[in-house]
Amino acid sequence: MAATKNIDEIAIVYAQSLLEVCDKMGGNAVAEACSSELRDLAEIIRADKKFAEFLKTPIVGSDQRKATLEKIVKGRVSDLVFRFIMVLANHGRASRIADVSDAFDSLMQERLGRIEVDMYTVDGKASDEVIATVKARVKEAFAKDAVLHQYSDASMIGGVKLRIGDQLIDGSVATQLRNMREVVSNRGTVKIRSRVGDFLA
Repeated sequence: MAATKNIDEIAIVYAQSLLEVCDKMGGNAVAEACSSELRDLAEIIRADKKFAEFLKTPIVGSDQRKATLEKIVKGRVSDLVFRFIMVLANHGRASRIADVSDAFDSLMQERLGRIEVDMYTVDGKASDEVIATVKARVKEAFAKDAVLHQYSDASMIGGVKLRIGDQLIDGSVATQLRNMREVVSNRGTVKIRSRVGDFLA
């Protein structure tokens, strides 16, 4: 999960409740295991549009949705995560599983002193040197360890773009060239206005 996702209050409330249960059952080790299982389930939901639609459509009755979820999830995740998924389903929140997963992951990263960073390069494969530099800069700026998620962006010529929460840090070559063109253009405009001013003076 990247840090880019907007997390609402409902998802946070459920995530906090699960985290409290994890603390009672073993602390961070249990919580990290739950986070991993929820993340895997969230990825499945996001990758399967039909499944995602099934979880939210009003056409499907609550009992049918819960029965189907039970068949899919039970035995494939821990008992704690299974019971939590059923709680969401019982409260009509099955469609929010992925959102709750994001919220839970965010709470865990905050607790462990980590921060999610989406890093974009041309091919999605930054060098070890670039990764080390990004992690060092993030550590310096946020006093947290960066959890990097690498993505490719074909529109880039080179360089790196980072997204941390709602903040975009754009160090791509394409953006630098665009900024350069704007500066050159603005300077040209200023020179033309100056010449017009001199002529009219």
